[in-house]
Amino acid sequence: MALLKKNDLIRVEIDGMTAEGSGVARYEGMAVFVAHSAPGDIAEAVIIKVSKNYAVGKITRIIQPGSGRCEPDCPSYPRCGGCTFRHLDYAEECRIKLQRVNDAMKRIGGIETEAEEFIAAAQPDRYRNKAQIPFGSANGQALFGFYAERSHRIIPFSDCRLQPEIFGAIAQAAANFLNDTPNDIYDEQTGKGRFRHLYIRRGFATGEIMVCAVVNANGLAREDEFVRRIRAVSPEIRSIVVNANHERTNVIMGSKCRTAWGSDTIRDVLCGVSFEISPLSFYQVNREQAEKLYQKGAEYAGLDGSQILFDIYCGTGTIGLSMASGAKMLYGIEIIPDAVANAVRNAEINGISNALFICADAAEGAAQLREQGISPDVVVIDPPRKGCSPEVIALINEMSPDRVVYISCDPATLARDAARFGEYGWQVERFTAVDMFPRTANVETVALIVKP
Repeated sequence: MALLKKNDLIRVEIDGMTAEGSGVARYEGMAVFVAHSAPGDIAEAVIIKVSKNYAVGKITRIIQPGSGRCEPDCPSYPRCGGCTFRHLDYAEECRIKLQRVNDAMKRIGGIETEAEEFIAAAQPDRYRNKAQIPFGSANGQALFGFYAERSHRIIPFSDCRLQPEIFGAIAQAAANFLNDTPNDIYDEQTGKGRFRHLYIRRGFATGEIMVCAVVNANGLAREDEFVRRIRAVSPEIRSIVVNANHERTNVIMGSKCRTAWGSDTIRDVLCGVSFEISPLSFYQVNREQAEKLYQKGAEYAGLDGSQILFDIYCGTGTIGLSMASGAKMLYGIEIIPDAVANAVRNAEINGISNALFICADAAEGAAQLREQGISPDVVVIDPPRKGCSPEVIALINEMSPDRVVYISCDPATLARDAARFGEYGWQVERFTAVDMFPRTANVETVALIVKP
């Protein structure tokens, strides 16, 4: 094995990709990870890190580009950490993501079948309905942008291609307001200063926009002027909120919100169900792809009106409520009280009467229902990135549903949990990959798990 050293200049050929989106090359037996490379690239790279088993390189020159490489269409890429694959054409990005899902299911889950479908995005740009934009200052002027990868250094932008164009116009209006008023910018190092982030949400089906100023205070100086300038950007703005975050933390939002103007919430429609969206409520970032994901989940659930459906890790109820019309009864389980309150409210505004939501952790809530003699015919689970706990999988097995629909944001944890289900005799019958976050390395998967 070659003894690579930092600052060595080597020739690499990219023949694989990591889950995070870096290219993988081999140099005399050692794995070399190279960010912003493309499969098939032959490149010159400088070594910037060496460990016992691998090295990290940075491209200095492309000798021969891979077939999927293209010219990035954003001036901030790759300095901004928002995108991973903007140097690839979209077809190549989709191929990489599908391969990642299939490889994880085979290598970790022991599943020999491949995804039956990869659902690509019809619109790989302008899809985000939410933006959390950090603010800083330079030369006495407010600036906004996104953090450089693995840092809190702001890379300014005028228009992010992942977001609606109007988000950039709103951010610029906020920056102009800060430049013209005595509101100072928050400094992470000192914990001083007022304005921290601008948080924007949009209902793509309704067009309604919420603008939320996150401040290290209880409000803004000349708040009425802030409201006036933000409202002037677009008539689609229906809610302007101030969120107080006094903590010295990387968590963007504080727990207290106050509506400065307009409505407390905005509305959107997902799979025919209307949802109220508050500043702190969870809602899928890509509405169009979320609809396709949930429709595939409903197909796997196979509801015909006679089944009891459990929605575990239900959040604000988006998945379960989108399937409620096909269920005899829906039971949602979620540990976050505000999310449960939102789920209850979302059921009410849609006239959905066959839904009950329980505030408890996944295992405890399922156990409560089991003690009441309530057993599911179908279980839908959409766990956090870390996946399901062994206790939840064991409990689902004990409840013996006809089928489990598993929606996952991480193919590796889905594959691991599929193997854990396999220990109880369950098997993955079908699975589909869905590109929820184009131009990033993330990919969603929905799987149907049954016990033959």
